[in-house]
This record gives sequence, C-alpha cells and structure tokens, in this order.
Amino acid sequence: MKQKDRKALYRVLLLLIFVLIVFFPKIYLRNNIYYVSKDINSLNTQYISLKEENRFLKQQHEDALFKNQIMDSLILENLYKDY
Repeated sequence: MKQKDRKALYRVLLLLIFVLIVFFPKIYLRNNIYYVSKDINSLNTQYISLKEENRFLKQQHEDALFKNQIMDSLILENLYKDY
C-alpha cells in the first residue's frame, strides 16, 4: 500500500472514531430515555389500576360497615323488646 493510501485510511478511521465518540452518548441517552419512559408508563398504568381497586375496596368496606351498623341496631332493638 502506498503512503497516501495509508494516510487516507488513517484519516477515515480517525473520522469514524471521532463520529462514534461524538454520537455514541447521544444514542445511548436516547435509548435509556426510551426504556425509562416505557417503565414509567407501565408503572403509571399499574398505579391507576391500583388506585381504582383501592377506591372499590374502600366502597366495599363502607358498605360492610353500614350493613354491620344496621344489623347491630336491629339485634339491639330485638334484645330490648324481649326485656
């Protein structure tokens, strides 16, 4: 190989290495941002689902407490009638 060809090859390799050094962090960060945003989206979906389930369970709990209060008052009323 001639010396001019070697110099041209070295320049191309140096340019390629420079381009990789400059653009690799950008590509890496974009990929990380993409995957982190996917994780955040998944966690947000789970959060919304759990909030809705919590609301439903609170409503069931309130209904059970109300039913229990009604039953207690009926039982006490029947006890007082017997005496």
